[in-house]
Amino acid sequence: MYSIRLKKSAAKELQRLPGFAIHKISRALDGLEKDPRPAGAKKLEGISGSVWRIRVGDYRIIYQIDDGIKVIEVKRIGNRKDVYR
Repeated sequence: MYSIRLKKSAAKELQRLPGFAIHKISRALDGLEKDPRPAGAKKLEGISGSVWRIRVGDYRIIYQIDDGIKVIEVKRIGNRKDVYR
């Protein structure tokens, strides 16, 4: 089992989302605890470290995996049109 850490900025981004999106993203984060690289997860190119993203409808969760201490740090959560900027 991995533990999930949200950066302060990611937690604020999550709070600003509509209620239905918060529920879906929370379920996706719970799933990451069990499997940090689920089907459909992609490793992002051009970024140092092990940075991944998963899709949750029109939203994306950008996170970094530390396999040594079994921690997933969520960097960004947002709409697909804004999250990569």
